[in-house]
Amino acid sequence: MTKNKYIILDRDGVLNYDSPTYIKNVGEWAPIPRSLEAIALLTKHDYKILLISNQAGISRDIINYSDLIKIHNALVSTCTSQGGSIYSTYYCYDHPDEHSEYRKPKPGMFLEIANRLNINLANIFAIGDSPRDIEASLASGCKPLGVRTGNGKKIEDEMPNIDIFDDLFDAAKFVIEYDKQYILNI
Repeated sequence: MTKNKYIILDRDGVLNYDSPTYIKNVGEWAPIPRSLEAIALLTKHDYKILLISNQAGISRDIINYSDLIKIHNALVSTCTSQGGSIYSTYYCYDHPDEHSEYRKPKPGMFLEIANRLNINLANIFAIGDSPRDIEASLASGCKPLGVRTGNGKKIEDEMPNIDIFDDLFDAAKFVIEYDKQYILNI
């Protein structure tokens, strides 16, 4: 029997370009080069891809919920058209001032997904582009990896002991090779 392999990805700055003014509609959503190929590669190697993303633009009334769903649908359909598959998406809409346990850098979304899917996070890589992604990964027990796309420079500056890759594709290749060498006991 094959055991499920999971990987957790941040969205903005990892899969698609980020914006200091938020990705507010489908027209502003654009994949980072090689990110769709990375999703397809992970899918080909039987990973279930879980997106975990802060989306405070909702609580700040910058993005309306229906536009977020349209962005999500475009993301999923674009990945599918390129041979990739997104297994599940988790978003925290909470405002940063609420100090939500679900908003990264807190691990609430990670712990929720582990509970829902009955998975051990210690066996799962989580890839992000900002220190808050890495902090949430560490707090939840995941194996964090950084990418230089998005806000990755902050990871290099603030967290020099974290493995960091040029982009999602390079990180995905690392995860696949790592798992081949150290067969997961999930």
